[in-house]
Amino acid sequence: MCGIAGLQVRDPSLEPRLGELLTGMLHQAAERGPDSAGVALYGDSRLTPPEHAAVSLLAPDVSADEIAARVGGDAAAVTVSQSTVVHSPALTVSDLERAVRDAFPSAVVTGRGTGLAVLKGVGHPEALAEEFGLRAASGHQGIAHTRMATESAVTPEGAHPFSVDENVCLVHNGSFANHATIRRELRAEGIVFDSENDSEVGARFVAHQLAQGHDLEKSLRLLCERFDGFYTLLVTTGDTFAVVRDAIACKPAVVAETDAWVAMASEYRYFAGLPGIESARVFEPEPEEVHTWQR
Repeated sequence: MCGIAGLQVRDPSLEPRLGELLTGMLHQAAERGPDSAGVALYGDSRLTPPEHAAVSLLAPDVSADEIAARVGGDAAAVTVSQSTVVHSPALTVSDLERAVRDAFPSAVVTGRGTGLAVLKGVGHPEALAEEFGLRAASGHQGIAHTRMATESAVTPEGAHPFSVDENVCLVHNGSFANHATIRRELRAEGIVFDSENDSEVGARFVAHQLAQGHDLEKSLRLLCERFDGFYTLLVTTGDTFAVVRDAIACKPAVVAETDAWVAMASEYRYFAGLPGIESARVFEPEPEEVHTWQR
Protein backbone atom coordinates (compact mmCIF):
# COMPACT_ATOMS: atom_id res chain seq x y z
CA MET A 1 0.00 0.00 0.00
CA CYS A 2 2.55 2.63 1.19
CA GLY A 3 2.09 6.32 1.94
CA ILE A 4 3.73 9.28 0.22
CA ALA A 5 4.04 12.85 1.47
CA GLY A 6 6.01 15.70 -0.02
CA LEU A 7 6.30 19.44 0.46
CA GLN A 8 8.13 22.13 -1.53
CA VAL A 9 8.28 25.51 0.24
CA ARG A 10 8.18 28.65 -1.88
CA ASP A 11 7.79 31.19 0.95
CA PRO A 12 11.14 31.48 2.79
CA SER A 13 9.32 32.30 6.03
CA LEU A 14 8.01 28.71 6.08
CA GLU A 15 11.43 27.08 5.74
CA PRO A 16 11.93 26.84 9.54
CA ARG A 17 8.62 24.91 9.69
CA LEU A 18 9.42 22.35 6.99
CA GLY A 19 10.01 19.53 9.48
CA GLU A 20 6.98 20.39 11.58
CA LEU A 21 4.69 20.39 8.54
CA LEU A 22 6.22 17.24 7.07
CA THR A 23 5.91 15.45 10.42
CA GLY A 24 2.16 16.06 10.43
CA MET A 25 1.91 14.62 6.94
CA LEU A 26 4.08 11.60 7.83
CA HIS A 27 1.94 10.78 10.86
CA GLN A 28 -1.15 10.70 8.64
CA ALA A 29 0.66 8.32 6.27
CA ALA A 30 1.72 5.89 9.01
CA GLU A 31 -1.25 3.55 8.72
CA ARG A 32 -0.53 3.02 5.02
CA GLY A 33 2.96 1.69 5.71
CA PRO A 34 3.87 0.49 9.21
CA ASP A 35 6.96 -1.53 8.20
CA SER A 36 9.54 1.21 7.66
CA ALA A 37 9.86 4.86 6.76
CA GLY A 38 12.24 7.44 5.40
CA VAL A 39 12.62 11.11 4.60
CA ALA A 40 14.74 13.24 2.30
CA LEU A 41 15.43 16.78 3.47
CA TYR A 42 16.79 19.52 1.25
CA GLY A 43 18.46 22.35 3.14
CA ASP A 44 18.28 21.15 6.75
CA SER A 45 21.29 22.92 8.28
CA ARG A 46 21.37 20.56 11.29
CA LEU A 47 22.44 17.73 9.00
CA THR A 48 23.92 19.47 5.96
CA PRO A 49 25.36 22.97 6.36
CA PRO A 50 24.61 25.30 3.44
CA GLU A 51 26.49 24.52 0.23
CA HIS A 52 28.15 21.44 1.73
CA ALA A 53 28.42 18.25 -0.27
CA ALA A 54 26.65 15.49 1.63
CA VAL A 55 26.50 11.71 1.47
CA SER A 56 23.97 9.67 3.44
CA LEU A 57 24.52 6.03 4.31
CA LEU A 58 23.11 3.32 6.50
CA ALA A 59 25.05 3.82 9.71
CA PRO A 60 28.13 1.62 10.18
CA ASP A 61 28.68 0.19 13.65
CA VAL A 62 31.11 2.95 14.63
CA SER A 63 30.71 6.46 16.01
CA ALA A 64 30.10 9.51 13.85
CA ASP A 65 33.50 10.90 14.88
CA GLU A 66 35.23 7.73 13.72
CA ILE A 67 33.30 7.80 10.44
CA ALA A 68 34.48 11.38 9.82
CA ALA A 69 38.05 10.45 10.76
CA ARG A 70 38.11 7.52 8.36
CA VAL A 71 36.68 9.60 5.52
CA GLY A 72 39.34 12.20 6.26
CA GLY A 73 39.98 15.71 5.08
CA ASP A 74 37.50 18.25 6.37
CA ALA A 75 34.58 15.81 6.56
CA ALA A 76 32.16 15.82 9.49
CA ALA A 77 29.44 13.30 10.25
CA VAL A 78 26.22 13.02 12.24
CA THR A 79 24.40 9.78 12.99
CA VAL A 80 20.60 9.93 13.28
CA SER A 81 18.73 6.73 14.07
CA GLN A 82 19.81 4.13 11.49
CA SER A 83 21.49 6.61 9.12
CA THR A 84 24.64 8.71 9.02
CA VAL A 85 25.12 11.90 7.00
CA VAL A 86 28.70 12.86 6.09
CA HIS A 87 29.29 16.39 4.80
CA SER A 88 32.18 18.49 3.55
CA PRO A 89 32.57 22.16 2.57
CA ALA A 90 35.45 21.55 0.18
CA LEU A 91 34.90 18.23 -1.59
CA THR A 92 32.56 17.76 -4.52
CA VAL A 93 29.67 15.37 -4.05
CA SER A 94 31.33 12.71 -6.21
CA ASP A 95 34.67 13.05 -4.40
CA LEU A 96 32.98 12.81 -1.01
CA GLU A 97 31.06 9.72 -2.07
CA ARG A 98 34.28 8.16 -3.32
CA ALA A 99 35.98 8.87 0.02
CA VAL A 100 33.05 7.37 1.95
CA ARG A 101 33.08 4.23 -0.18
CA ASP A 102 36.86 3.89 0.19
CA ALA A 103 36.55 4.17 3.97
CA PHE A 104 33.52 1.87 4.21
CA PRO A 105 33.49 -0.47 1.19
CA SER A 106 30.46 -2.43 2.39
CA ALA A 107 28.37 0.59 3.34
CA VAL A 108 25.05 1.22 1.59
CA VAL A 109 24.98 4.80 0.34
CA THR A 110 21.41 6.06 0.46
CA GLY A 111 21.78 9.62 -0.77
CA ARG A 112 24.13 12.18 -2.20
CA GLY A 113 23.84 15.83 -3.08
CA THR A 114 24.38 19.41 -2.00
CA GLY A 115 22.45 20.06 1.17
CA LEU A 116 20.56 16.76 0.87
CA ALA A 117 20.12 14.34 3.78
CA VAL A 118 18.35 10.97 3.45
CA LEU A 119 17.25 9.23 6.65
CA LYS A 120 15.51 5.88 6.63
CA GLY A 121 15.08 2.71 8.61
CA VAL A 122 12.90 -0.12 9.82
CA GLY A 123 10.26 0.62 12.44
CA HIS A 124 6.95 2.36 12.93
CA PRO A 125 6.90 5.68 11.04
CA GLU A 126 5.89 7.77 14.04
CA ALA A 127 8.72 6.33 16.14
CA LEU A 128 11.19 6.89 13.31
CA ALA A 129 10.05 10.50 12.87
CA GLU A 130 10.94 11.07 16.52
CA GLU A 131 14.31 9.36 16.10
CA PHE A 132 15.00 11.50 13.03
CA GLY A 133 14.16 14.68 14.95
CA LEU A 134 11.98 15.46 11.98
CA ARG A 135 9.84 18.06 13.72
CA ALA A 136 12.92 20.27 14.23
CA ALA A 137 14.07 20.07 10.61
CA SER A 138 14.19 23.10 8.36
CA GLY A 139 14.72 23.52 4.64
CA HIS A 140 13.03 24.26 1.35
CA GLN A 141 11.84 20.78 0.37
CA GLY A 142 11.16 17.41 1.93
CA ILE A 143 9.62 14.07 1.04
CA ALA A 144 8.52 11.21 3.25
CA HIS A 145 7.46 7.61 2.67
CA THR A 146 5.90 4.91 4.81
CA ARG A 147 6.27 1.37 3.49
CA MET A 148 4.09 -1.72 3.49
CA ALA A 149 6.46 -4.23 1.91
CA THR A 150 5.21 -6.32 -1.01
CA GLU A 151 8.07 -6.93 -3.45
CA SER A 152 11.04 -7.39 -1.09
CA ALA A 153 12.05 -7.86 2.54
CA VAL A 154 11.58 -5.30 5.28
CA THR A 155 15.13 -3.93 5.55
CA PRO A 156 16.70 -0.48 5.82
CA GLU A 157 18.01 -0.97 2.27
CA GLY A 158 14.45 -1.50 1.03
CA ALA A 159 13.04 1.59 2.71
CA HIS A 160 12.34 4.70 0.68
CA PRO A 161 13.35 7.30 -0.48
CA PHE A 162 15.74 5.98 -3.11
CA SER A 163 18.43 8.51 -4.01
CA VAL A 164 20.78 7.02 -6.58
CA ASP A 165 21.81 10.19 -8.41
CA GLU A 166 23.02 13.54 -7.17
CA ASN A 167 20.18 15.52 -5.50
CA VAL A 168 17.55 13.15 -6.99
CA CYS A 169 15.12 11.22 -4.75
CA LEU A 170 12.21 8.91 -5.59
CA VAL A 171 9.37 7.49 -3.51
CA HIS A 172 6.84 5.00 -4.86
CA ASN A 173 3.45 3.62 -3.94
CA GLY A 174 2.59 0.50 -5.93
CA SER A 175 4.49 -2.27 -7.64
CA PHE A 176 6.30 -2.64 -10.96
CA ALA A 177 5.38 -5.90 -12.72
CA ASN A 178 8.44 -6.02 -14.99
CA HIS A 179 11.09 -4.76 -12.58
CA ALA A 180 13.17 -7.97 -12.85
CA THR A 181 13.55 -7.57 -16.61
CA ILE A 182 14.53 -3.91 -16.36
CA ARG A 183 16.93 -4.66 -13.50
CA ARG A 184 18.72 -7.23 -15.70
CA GLU A 185 18.95 -4.71 -18.53
CA LEU A 186 20.39 -2.02 -16.26
CA ARG A 187 22.85 -4.45 -14.67
CA ALA A 188 24.03 -5.38 -18.17
CA GLU A 189 24.96 -1.72 -18.58
CA GLY A 190 27.04 -1.83 -15.41
CA ILE A 191 24.52 -0.35 -12.98
CA VAL A 192 24.82 -1.73 -9.43
CA PHE A 193 21.83 -2.23 -7.13
CA ASP A 194 21.69 -2.04 -3.33
CA SER A 195 18.47 -4.02 -2.79
CA GLU A 196 15.91 -6.26 -4.46
CA ASN A 197 13.25 -3.57 -4.10
CA ASP A 198 11.29 -2.90 -7.29
CA SER A 199 11.21 0.81 -6.48
CA GLU A 200 14.99 0.99 -6.67
CA VAL A 201 14.68 -0.19 -10.28
CA GLY A 202 12.50 2.83 -11.00
CA ALA A 203 15.02 5.14 -9.33
CA ARG A 204 17.94 3.61 -11.24
CA PHE A 205 16.01 3.90 -14.51
CA VAL A 206 15.27 7.59 -13.93
CA ALA A 207 18.90 8.27 -12.98
CA HIS A 208 20.04 6.47 -16.13
CA GLN A 209 17.77 8.62 -18.30
CA LEU A 210 19.01 11.79 -16.61
CA ALA A 211 22.57 10.67 -17.32
CA GLN A 212 21.63 10.36 -21.00
CA GLY A 213 20.76 14.06 -21.01
CA HIS A 214 16.98 13.91 -20.59
CA ASP A 215 15.31 16.27 -18.17
CA LEU A 216 13.20 14.95 -15.30
CA GLU A 217 9.88 15.28 -17.13
CA LYS A 218 11.15 13.34 -20.15
CA SER A 219 12.74 10.70 -17.90
CA LEU A 220 9.41 10.08 -16.19
CA ARG A 221 7.61 9.89 -19.53
CA LEU A 222 10.09 7.23 -20.62
CA LEU A 223 9.46 5.36 -17.37
CA CYS A 224 5.74 5.33 -18.16
CA GLU A 225 6.50 3.85 -21.58
CA ARG A 226 8.79 1.14 -20.22
CA PHE A 227 7.35 0.06 -16.86
CA ASP A 228 4.28 -2.10 -16.33
CA GLY A 229 2.33 -2.16 -13.08
CA PHE A 230 0.59 0.17 -10.68
CA TYR A 231 2.37 3.22 -9.35
CA THR A 232 2.33 6.73 -8.06
CA LEU A 233 5.76 8.34 -8.00
CA LEU A 234 7.03 11.51 -6.37
CA VAL A 235 10.49 12.47 -7.63
CA THR A 236 12.52 15.46 -6.48
CA THR A 237 15.74 17.20 -7.39
CA GLY A 238 17.30 20.15 -5.62
CA ASP A 239 14.78 22.53 -7.18
CA THR A 240 12.15 20.33 -8.87
CA PHE A 241 9.12 18.48 -7.53
CA ALA A 242 7.46 15.98 -9.90
CA VAL A 243 4.50 13.59 -9.71
CA VAL A 244 3.31 10.89 -12.11
CA ARG A 245 0.78 8.03 -11.95
CA ASP A 246 0.35 4.84 -13.98
CA ALA A 247 -1.86 4.44 -17.05
CA ILE A 248 -5.05 3.76 -15.08
CA ALA A 249 -4.18 5.88 -12.03
CA CYS A 250 -4.62 2.85 -9.80
CA LYS A 251 -2.70 4.26 -6.83
CA PRO A 252 -3.95 7.37 -5.04
CA ALA A 253 -2.40 10.80 -5.38
CA VAL A 254 -3.58 14.29 -4.58
CA VAL A 255 -1.79 17.61 -5.04
CA ALA A 256 -2.41 20.90 -3.24
CA GLU A 257 -0.82 24.19 -4.27
CA THR A 258 -0.71 27.76 -2.99
CA ASP A 259 1.62 30.67 -3.66
CA ALA A 260 3.58 29.63 -0.54
CA TRP A 261 4.01 25.89 -1.18
CA VAL A 262 3.12 22.83 -3.23
CA ALA A 263 2.40 19.51 -1.57
CA MET A 264 1.64 15.98 -2.71
CA ALA A 265 0.15 13.14 -0.67
CA SER A 266 -1.57 9.80 -0.92
CA GLU A 267 -4.68 11.22 0.78
CA TYR A 268 -6.18 14.67 1.21
CA ARG A 269 -6.18 14.45 5.01
CA TYR A 270 -2.37 14.69 5.03
CA PHE A 271 -2.79 18.38 4.12
CA ALA A 272 -4.86 19.29 7.19
CA GLY A 273 -2.02 21.07 9.01
CA LEU A 274 -0.67 23.04 6.06
CA PRO A 275 -1.14 26.82 6.31
CA GLY A 276 -3.68 28.16 3.81
CA ILE A 277 -4.98 24.73 2.79
CA GLU A 278 -8.53 26.10 2.78
CA SER A 279 -7.70 28.27 -0.24
CA ALA A 280 -5.33 25.87 -2.02
CA ARG A 281 -5.83 24.56 -5.53
CA VAL A 282 -6.37 20.83 -5.05
CA PHE A 283 -6.47 18.17 -7.79
CA GLU A 284 -5.76 14.54 -8.59
CA PRO A 285 -3.15 14.02 -11.33
CA GLU A 286 -4.46 12.33 -14.47
CA PRO A 287 -3.00 8.98 -15.65
CA GLU A 288 0.55 9.21 -17.07
CA GLU A 289 0.44 13.02 -16.87
CA VAL A 290 3.76 14.29 -15.50
CA HIS A 291 3.42 17.34 -13.26
CA THR A 292 6.52 19.34 -12.34
CA TRP A 293 7.11 22.40 -10.18
CA GLN A 294 10.26 24.51 -9.99
CA ARG A 295 11.34 26.62 -7.04
